[in-house]
Amino acid sequence: MAGAVDLSALKARSEAAARQKAAPSRPDGGGAGQFVVDVTEQTFQADVLERSLQVPVVVDLWAEWCGPCKQLSPVLERLAEAGNGAWILAKVDVDANPRIAQAFGVQSIPMVVAVAGGQPVDAFTGALPEPQVKQWIGALLDALRDRMPGIAQAEAGAKGGQAEEPEDPRFTAAEEALERGDYAAAEAAYEQILAAEPGNEQAKAALAQVRFLARAESADPSAIAKADAAPDDIDAQLKAADAEVAADRVEAAFNRLVSTVQRTSGDERDRVRQHLVSLFELYPADDPRVSTARRALARALY
Repeated sequence: MAGAVDLSALKARSEAAARQKAAPSRPDGGGAGQFVVDVTEQTFQADVLERSLQVPVVVDLWAEWCGPCKQLSPVLERLAEAGNGAWILAKVDVDANPRIAQAFGVQSIPMVVAVAGGQPVDAFTGALPEPQVKQWIGALLDALRDRMPGIAQAEAGAKGGQAEEPEDPRFTAAEEALERGDYAAAEAAYEQILAAEPGNEQAKAALAQVRFLARAESADPSAIAKADAAPDDIDAQLKAADAEVAADRVEAAFNRLVSTVQRTSGDERDRVRQHLVSLFELYPADDPRVSTARRALARALY
């Protein structure tokens, strides 16, 4: 995306506003040295453009009404704190700061844009699973580390200032397999953990995400149209639901499978139910879309 977005107009507006009045206080009380900051049009130059000269700034474009944003933002915040300043998370409410959204060409949210050296360098949209977000950030830092000494300094400071936590080799093996794109090996590693510890919630969540990522990577873009044309084809309905979740059409995917449960019986119904429950596991239990779909599934079954 380098050079694709012109931030000069927004920068000029930010400079003018900064001369007129001091930047408003941030809701989180953040200031210099914080790894997560709330950014406005008035603070955009200092908190995004100028900071991106030292380390990458990852801009999280969100809104209060956006459900997927509420899933993604906590993931980004956790990873930013874990990064110890190797990159900064800049949170932008697009409703309160429409000029920033316009500058980045926002068409849907959540949208995440990495800025380095004052220019956008990479981006993604949608609430990706945490392992995928972690991979994206890791690739970003790897690509910029030689050009931005602040990354290496922050990483070195984190290692020097904190005692190394012992790593669970079982999770390490699974994460390494995931980074290689070897979903089968990652799935097997998480299954092995659960065989020994059936109640390990971290392994359960990771296993659900790995299984979905493996299916989504080979998803047929035309799966939704094919399923709509063949409502009695169970395989088509399952593939279409995966494609809809991958495209952040979560409610459509849930509704599709609940309707399929209503039309089926026996082994076919149970197969669809299990697939739907596996999709529920990709999201927090209190996600309103999951709660609504669980109630609809219960009505369909009983």
